[in-house]
Amino acid sequence: AALILVVVLVAVAYFIFTSLAQAAPQQPIDFNHQLMVGAGIECLYCHNAATQSPAAGIPSVQKCMGCHTVIATDRPGVQQLAGYWEREEPIPWVRVYRVPRFVFFSHQVHVTAGALNCERCHGDVGNMVEVYPVADMNMGWCLRCHNQQPNADQLKDCAVCHR
Repeated sequence: AALILVVVLVAVAYFIFTSLAQAAPQQPIDFNHQLMVGAGIECLYCHNAATQSPAAGIPSVQKCMGCHTVIATDRPGVQQLAGYWEREEPIPWVRVYRVPRFVFFSHQVHVTAGALNCERCHGDVGNMVEVYPVADMNMGWCLRCHNQQPNADQLKDCAVCHR
């Protein structure tokens, strides 16, 4: 009976956590990536730190306002953006992806040396109205990708990700 209870609890926990992992977090501004990509703006224009640092980075309010002082100023989301600009406040975006603290992950390595495009891990964000996780970025998921790389043996070294 105890074994059945444990199996049921594990199954319920798995269902809850995998369901939650796929939900789009509520953001402070309804930001439509589909509109931006449709306008020809590439991921790295806004997330330019991805080629230079571990984190892809979130664009500053200043960067957004560089265009939105004149473009789509009548839209509610842009008006919210302008409010942050006027108050000189950063937008408190909610992270969509998070890796555990014991994992080292660098966008720079994956984007430059790995030559991976953003969609490989983040899905077709250009067709998302709101961004949601498309993958459970756990160790098995990462290793499946590492095993497909030309330097797979080097990438299987635990110290590559666990420093």
